[in-house]
Amino acid sequence: MSAPEPPPLRRHQREAREALARLWDAGGDRAWVVLPPGAGKTLVGLLEARDHLRTHAHGHVVVLGPNTAIVNQWLGSAGELGLEAGRERDLSAPFTATTYQSLAVFDPDAEVDEDGEEGAESGRERGQLIDRLHPNGRALIDALASTEELLVVLDECHHLLEVWGRLLADVLALLPHARVLGLTATPPEALSQDQAALVRELFGEVAYATTIPAVVREGDLAPFAELAYLVEPTPIEDEWLGQESLRFRELTTRLLDPAYGSISFQAWLHARFVAPVPQVRTWASMLREEPDLAAAALRMHHDGMLELPTGARPAEEHRRPPEAEDWVLLISDWVTQHLVASEDPVDAAIVEDVRRALPAVGYQLTKRGIRRGRTPTDRVLARSEAKTHAAADIIAAEGVALGDRLRQLVLCDHERASATLPVSLDGVLAPQAGSAVAVLDTLLRDPRTDWLAPVLVTGRTIAGSPLTMEALRTDVARTAPDLAAELSIEALPGATGAVQLVGPRWRARHWVGPVTRFFEDGGSRILIGTRALLGEGWNARRITGLVDLTSATSTTAVVQTRGRALRIDPAWPDKVAITWSVVCVSAAHPRGDQDWKRLVRKHHGFFGVDEEGVIADGVAHLDATFSPYFPPAVSAIPDINARMTARAADRDAIRAAWRVGEPYEGRTAVAVRVRRRTSGALMPLTATSLVPQVVVHQDHVELSAEATPPVTKARRRVGTAGAVGTIAAMVLASSGALSDPVAATVLGVVVLVSILGFLTAWVREGRARSAYLRELASAVADPPSLEAIARAVAGALRITGQVSKGGEAVDVQVDAGGDHRVVLSGVSEEESALFATSLDEALAPIQIPRYVVARHRVSGVVRVPAVVWRADLEPRVQRMLRPDHTTWFAVPTALGTNIERARVYGVTWQRYVGGDPDPVFTGSPEGAGVLAAQAGADPLDVTTVMRRQWE
Repeated sequence: MSAPEPPPLRRHQREAREALARLWDAGGDRAWVVLPPGAGKTLVGLLEARDHLRTHAHGHVVVLGPNTAIVNQWLGSAGELGLEAGRERDLSAPFTATTYQSLAVFDPDAEVDEDGEEGAESGRERGQLIDRLHPNGRALIDALASTEELLVVLDECHHLLEVWGRLLADVLALLPHARVLGLTATPPEALSQDQAALVRELFGEVAYATTIPAVVREGDLAPFAELAYLVEPTPIEDEWLGQESLRFRELTTRLLDPAYGSISFQAWLHARFVAPVPQVRTWASMLREEPDLAAAALRMHHDGMLELPTGARPAEEHRRPPEAEDWVLLISDWVTQHLVASEDPVDAAIVEDVRRALPAVGYQLTKRGIRRGRTPTDRVLARSEAKTHAAADIIAAEGVALGDRLRQLVLCDHERASATLPVSLDGVLAPQAGSAVAVLDTLLRDPRTDWLAPVLVTGRTIAGSPLTMEALRTDVARTAPDLAAELSIEALPGATGAVQLVGPRWRARHWVGPVTRFFEDGGSRILIGTRALLGEGWNARRITGLVDLTSATSTTAVVQTRGRALRIDPAWPDKVAITWSVVCVSAAHPRGDQDWKRLVRKHHGFFGVDEEGVIADGVAHLDATFSPYFPPAVSAIPDINARMTARAADRDAIRAAWRVGEPYEGRTAVAVRVRRRTSGALMPLTATSLVPQVVVHQDHVELSAEATPPVTKARRRVGTAGAVGTIAAMVLASSGALSDPVAATVLGVVVLVSILGFLTAWVREGRARSAYLRELASAVADPPSLEAIARAVAGALRITGQVSKGGEAVDVQVDAGGDHRVVLSGVSEEESALFATSLDEALAPIQIPRYVVARHRVSGVVRVPAVVWRADLEPRVQRMLRPDHTTWFAVPTALGTNIERARVYGVTWQRYVGGDPDPVFTGSPEGAGVLAAQAGADPLDVTTVMRRQWE
């Protein structure tokens, strides 16, 4: 009997298979394929395995996965395809599936410790390969190495990059003859530089990759929104944070005293970052050689504590007050380069001040300089009781919005805290703060959520209310009566009113299936657990949303978390999933933004739809006001949470924003988001069509060759009538008909009407020319439009061969808040990024560009007569439109590398903006004068940020 055929492949499965076929046919033996969670990468791997076994008489396939659940999925699906499958390490079956733990230790829940710090296992993970292998691990490696015609499938292979690191290279080096297929859901953009380099080294370029937005647009994943719920620490926690930071805040206050030290801190900063530039070194070289210090210095400038170094241009990441890390970097530079070498006793006392203050922000002063230490501050933020209560707020709101459809997942780092709290946190944090047990306790005690029958499910515990556990035991009895008969209900330590199901044969492998069924059937509408059990390999299609309380920000953790809710629900085809990230921020401590930074890392490289329907990368898709560089002000938290809750309630709008089923390009572009610094409307959005018709010089204005003064329709019509009348008169005169009194009267009427018509036409045309003159005056008086500058930049980049499309591809949109988004459409991400960077520079305050261009304007009120005769138009333009104001703009770096490119920009600048086409070299006397007068000037009073978006 032949094996059953698999279901028809989806678009991205088919494209992945085609890409692999091309790679194998070309002689390749290493492939890396990226398919998002739920996109069906397991089927792709299974079909590759089936083809390998069919074409190799003695072939073997070995699949390695991160956990038993995933391995079981491979084995079950392989059997359904008719493959002889097993899990034995001796590779006796043609198709073998086993876990990575068969080779080395892996614990996904050890990615963060109870202080919220990542990399707790990093020391052990960096051991030698021989130290990581299980006793049977070497035997499995030897079996692989001795097997010919071998296909190795590494499922969820991002684990190998994060946990094994270079060990993956050592393993594959032992298998030079094998064909290796890596399958992952982690997008290439989310990989660290080291991870991306390792993938290129071992696998070459990615064979095939698609994104979550593409699979959603195809209809193969549920539309979704990622939202953030912000909280402040509880009053007790916030008071502790304020007291903890007091010594460090006192230090930073003293650092502003010019008498504090033989060379004060601010004098040191000036000597270090301002005085040497550009005579000793350029700012560009400082950015290249000391990027972190240079960035910290620019944030000091933003806060008014340092002059702007010559040539420096603060970007979005610099336009905020310095954070604790900035202070520590600069203090460290001051201490190591000056204070410790000084023989002045005043400086020695300052060193001791620094030594005492640094632990408050998690640093220590050692003989080798300042080093990162440990602080309970992060534990307070990561495990704040406010985050647990926020989970209850979210679930209560989701319950109101979804009713019986609600199926909520809550993910925590740990089931229960195992470490003893530091003495300093006694009375500040509860012993189980932030644990899954604490979340269960909170939800059971909250009347808004207890009716949803929350269940705690981990690798060690199944717990909930007595009523819910009794219902679960009854449900288990439907399929496993003997197992259910052994179950008993006991109190759950650490949770008021919660109980747990226990039994001699009751283990995770037994309860995952029944609990999932119980959840999907509505016996419980909230599951609380950890990624170890409710992560990869666990699927529940009815999940409507997830509350993320975890601290881990690795790509593995993020992929696991976001993939849980995106499966299509056959019972609810219109399902829209919401992933909530709960974030605690505090203004009471210099490191009160640590939880925000974790949020930023979680969303880096991942796309979601924002409130305007733009599919954006990073925290921008959570809220347009969010920056990856600093958290919102705590005063804005209530408004932010209200907006987020409203978005979650309007799932129809979220689905509509994804435009499921519509065509898409599947490319990523970099957009510039522009907003005005001060109140008032932004510069004009659309370029006026009259700009090319007027040439504005420094001292006069003239009409260009493109100028088209109006000729009225009335004049043309009457002119035609007059011509007809004249011809008629000539005909009548030549025929002698004028002797007839009637004919003479008719002719007189015709001539009179023609004369009146001509006079009317001339008056109307004079008024039209007057209106035209007023429009010209407005064109040269208004500031340049955003669209005009963008088109000038794109046009010049296109002419100079740096991008493939010019001004016609510029797309400018305005969102609900009045911000403008500008993107160069239909080009590669690299080209759009070049355009975005160049536009950002064109709009920015002038620092020290290589070239500048001018736009002369008429800033005064221009009085235009009611009627302008045709002969008066050109002279009146000369007399009335007198430029009296000049604004200078930087030529973008990509267009200022030489005079030829700068002149091209000058041409497009005049074409779209109406400015002076002659760029000025800032190294010339004239250019130096412009820089001296304009340095730091902001010609448009706008701020810009750059964001990646998917199209």
